[in-house]
Amino acid sequence: MKKQGLIVGIVFLAAVMAAGCAGAGKKDTAPATSKAEETVNEAVESTKQETESDGTIVSTTYGPVKGVKEGEILTWYGIPYGKEPSGELRFKAPVKPESWKEPLECISPSKPALQLTGTEVTGSEDSLRLTVYAKEGSEKLPVMVFIHGGNNQTGNAGEIPGVELVKNDNCVYVSVDYRLGLLGFNCLPALTKDGGTGNFGMLDIASALDWVKDNIKEFGGDPENVTISGFSAGGRDVMAMLISPVFEGKFQKAVAFSGGMTTSEEELSGKKIAKALAPLAVEDKKASEEGEAAKWLMTDGADVKEYLYSISPERLVPLMGNAMIRMSVFPHLYEDGKVIPKEGFDTKVYNSVPLMMLTGSSEFSLFCLNDPYFKSDDMKGYSEEELKSAKTFASKYGSNMYRIFNAQTSAETMYDNYKSDIYLCQVDYGSDASAVKDLGEYGAFHGIFVPMLSSKNNYTEVFKGAFEKPGYVAMAKEYNRYLANFLASGDPNGDGLTSWSKWSKDQKVSMVFDGDETKGIIVQKDGSATYEDIIKEMKADTSVSQEIKDKMVKNVLNGRWFSTVLDETYQNKSLWADVE
Repeated sequence: MKKQGLIVGIVFLAAVMAAGCAGAGKKDTAPATSKAEETVNEAVESTKQETESDGTIVSTTYGPVKGVKEGEILTWYGIPYGKEPSGELRFKAPVKPESWKEPLECISPSKPALQLTGTEVTGSEDSLRLTVYAKEGSEKLPVMVFIHGGNNQTGNAGEIPGVELVKNDNCVYVSVDYRLGLLGFNCLPALTKDGGTGNFGMLDIASALDWVKDNIKEFGGDPENVTISGFSAGGRDVMAMLISPVFEGKFQKAVAFSGGMTTSEEELSGKKIAKALAPLAVEDKKASEEGEAAKWLMTDGADVKEYLYSISPERLVPLMGNAMIRMSVFPHLYEDGKVIPKEGFDTKVYNSVPLMMLTGSSEFSLFCLNDPYFKSDDMKGYSEEELKSAKTFASKYGSNMYRIFNAQTSAETMYDNYKSDIYLCQVDYGSDASAVKDLGEYGAFHGIFVPMLSSKNNYTEVFKGAFEKPGYVAMAKEYNRYLANFLASGDPNGDGLTSWSKWSKDQKVSMVFDGDETKGIIVQKDGSATYEDIIKEMKADTSVSQEIKDKMVKNVLNGRWFSTVLDETYQNKSLWADVE
């Protein structure tokens, strides 16, 4: 950007100097003027050629952007797709960014949305940005848009870098930052009374998809061949997009990595948020005690709205911590009848596009093994062996339920009203069923697929060597061949690949990805189960005492995304009970 501006300045200065010298001499100034014009034209042509040969400068509808080139890969970090949603723009639909003229330097990662990192508030309100990766010379390639995970509370667009994806899957890759936490999801009545929505983060993603539609051709992508994808919370956001009228027509295919169907009831969610905000309201003298403050926050007056806009982000962001896959801790994806239907996933109207859903077979291990309940007073007095058995028990049955929640039960819910093909897959690598045991008690954990897409990830250092084994590499290579086909056509099948059948109620098949020490093992099979069967097996399990089993059911497995049937079976106390 600075270099181009400098050249333009030199061109202008040369023209002025040449014209000035000509005017100081004889009346016949034609030769001097001609020389000045020649100087200008040469410099302009030189600048034009340099810009045209530099593939890192690309035009967008808002202005040119300059990225970076590493080998054959071009990357543009943090391109704005919306104006900073702060001040009077907080708790509102995203607004288009201001235009610019000089190339905007998009050469390093931008700050993600405000979030709680440990005990520190990090990030920026200026978070409506996206990153584009493309191979040099790309033209009309399939586009993969990725929504990061983090429970819609944390995370950033760099979760899965796109360098290897664009090489292996022959696509243009776009990763999106969007508003998180209570800045991205807040359905208090004062904010929604005029027909609005509290699903601001979802509106951000919709706006990012509009940007892709309008601009991705300039980066070598096909605006008519866009696949929306996401991991964890991002995967759940993708599933919500399939029932959202706001997202109709904005993408042609979808991939949900460890997603599943979750929404929350708007009024209960508002009450949870009011309860979380109540201490601040008392501190700010809006009420004398928290119960009164919560009731006031649930009113729709202008005074409440003004107060919500006045709270600093540094105070707002920490109010709801890590939800550990419990909607009751941080409610979001509200059934508001605007972004998400009032009936949630019981709807009969879908944005039907070819859909791929992926799950690991040990999805609950990360959440279970790190659950603070195991360090609580309730678990004191048990031996190390008993604690280990308790974790193994909860991780096994929680993973069995979470596994089918992520893919199978979603397919079952959608099938009768969904008008496009659905493909299911499961990663077994590292699980009890796998020949590879390097991942220990974590098995085929939540995120096991990530190293298949990018060698730069959060897991490679933790599980040293596990993802470099020839078996994992071969498995990953095959998965990327399927994914490339799916991105291109909506069908993962292709020459030389094991046939992958679409899912149906009569053929509940998944493609299972595994590997041993030396080779990938990819087979199609029916791995379906029911919650009732899993709970029956759990009841018959004698690996832990009944006392420990009851504690796992009531305190570790309860209230999760996948726990509805379990909670009903054991009559677990609702984690929403304090606001119902």
